[in-house]
Amino acid sequence: MGTAHGMTESRLIETAQLLSKALTPGDLDHTLRQITTAAVEVLPMVDFASITVLHSDGKLGTAAPTDDVLLTVDAAQYEMHEGPCYEAATETVHVVSSDLANDERFPRYAGVAMSVGINAQAGIRLFDAPKSQGALNLYSTTVGAFKDFETLSALFTHQAATAIAYAQEINDLQQAIHTRGTIGQAVGIVMERYTLNDERAFAFLTRLSQDHNIKLRRVAEEIVNDLDQRS
Repeated sequence: MGTAHGMTESRLIETAQLLSKALTPGDLDHTLRQITTAAVEVLPMVDFASITVLHSDGKLGTAAPTDDVLLTVDAAQYEMHEGPCYEAATETVHVVSSDLANDERFPRYAGVAMSVGINAQAGIRLFDAPKSQGALNLYSTTVGAFKDFETLSALFTHQAATAIAYAQEINDLQQAIHTRGTIGQAVGIVMERYTLNDERAFAFLTRLSQDHNIKLRRVAEEIVNDLDQRS
């Protein structure tokens, strides 16, 4: 059975076990940092890694880069609408360029990458969430890297996607709990300020939200913050 870069089946199993320990789900930012760090440590010929996030408003951003040089490299791909990390986040699930210097798909971006020593690159879609989608960007200084990469990258991205999904659930839950608490505080403030019962105070907040076209959570946050500033 052929494996990525001649890796044996036992080595793949060992790698899977290592990943399951390395990618322990936590909060989302922590999980993304774990993923890029593990990519450099575990995947062959990967020298740098980052994650590109495509937000619901169409904006692209870089998360958890293992080296600050990637902020410039990723930004160039976003600006040019060209490069493996741009395509993996916006269009294609899996993009590999083993020799950027001779890749006709990325004529403008290749020069930017090579100017900082990056000669090969892979972009792999990691997640598609309701409000965002993201890709793992892998960078190598070695020409010819990532030619035979599918088995190991599939294993890694499966583990990473599982960790991200769990972290997003925790994030959403924490945000819901925080939002509920903030709205509760705002209701209490309105009740005291205008001598209303809880039902009418909540209706007051809802009307403010509708009249000003602002989410109820933001209305509540502004009322709570205003009280804190007066205190």
